Amino acid sequence: MHEFDDAVLKCFLDNQSQLFPEEDVASTMEEAESFLEECFAVVVNSVDEVWDYFEEEGIDMEGMEGDEILDADEVFDVGDGRYLIVEG
Repeated sequence: MHEFDDAVLKCFLDNQSQLFPEEDVASTMEEAESFLEECFAVVVNSVDEVWDYFEEEGIDMEGMEGDEILDADEVFDVGDGRYLIVEG
């Protein structure tokens, strides 16, 4: 089970529309935590770890290089060097 701290939960609450433009999937920190746990979201500590995750999960990254992977809808920049990855 993953522990999501307040910075991660706030990041997701503030930016969830990048992955779910139709409607918010969470409106409170508790709802955000439940949702992230349900969809097995992960927090990684670097761009390299984002790449590693995408490779391990077999997610198509064709044509992406370097920091471009951070533009993927599934990747949320927590703002402290960490990234939240949520598969919609």
